Amino acid sequence: MREQKYVVNNIDSFELKDIFECGQCFRWNKELDGSYTGIFKNNVINVKKENNKVIFEGICKDNIKEEIEEYFDLKRNYKKIKEELSKIDNNMKISIEYGQGIRLLNQDLWETIISFIISANNNIPRIKGIIEKLSKTYGKKIEWKGKEYYTFPTPKELSKATVKDLRSLGLGFRDQRVYETTKLVFTNQIDLNKLKEEKESKKIKETLLKMPGVGPKVADCILLFSTLKYLNVFPVDVWVRRVMNELYFNLPDETKLKRQQIENLAVQKYGNLAGLAQQYLFYWKREA
Repeated sequence: MREQKYVVNNIDSFELKDIFECGQCFRWNKELDGSYTGIFKNNVINVKKENNKVIFEGICKDNIKEEIEEYFDLKRNYKKIKEELSKIDNNMKISIEYGQGIRLLNQDLWETIISFIISANNNIPRIKGIIEKLSKTYGKKIEWKGKEYYTFPTPKELSKATVKDLRSLGLGFRDQRVYETTKLVFTNQIDLNKLKEEKESKKIKETLLKMPGVGPKVADCILLFSTLKYLNVFPVDVWVRRVMNELYFNLPDETKLKRQQIENLAVQKYGNLAGLAQQYLFYWKREA
């Protein structure tokens, strides 16, 4: 572990608020100077934007340039994607203008699974608090600039927690689900390495749905926001149902709008970029 710095000049589609507050991640926090500090894998990184420069600085186990390029999806051409999506309709065009700095992070698969199980029927401040307590209790400590940070616990580390232990950290009804999913992964009944090698998103989703606490929406979030990175999925939650009904269906009662109807329209309109379209629409409507 060593302190490292990496600077990227003139980077397109990179706004801190858009990336860290669009609902895809829970371990990044805003600092007083407007920068964000977060923990991913064994790294503690502060990200600051100054004019056309993005400065990444922190404690990093491996080469910071490689870690940053992978995690922040820097090799993907978001400018081209936004141009393509903007042609679809005016709703898409407006939402992209609002969240033009969004980038989908390549988050650790295991961490994404547990984080989104915790996210069920929960709000972001509470999700972040639970994950922080989980990491502080079972993860590894990293010190940087006089502060303590904690890595997300591995399946082995988290397997030490009982249901009662998890309940004491505020997981509520999710305690049993996190406990059981941890056991499945730790005992290799579900092999995450094999999951990463699988090429068909449908097969991956079938496996994810075997995990307690993983329903269709959580499975889609895992496929979209983890290193699996399937951009063709379209996670549907309360906000997305509301947005899609308002923009395209106009049913008097939005709760009558079925997930399958939304997914069918998303595939038809957005194709293999449905996941990114969802993020732009979700962020625009929730924030604006």
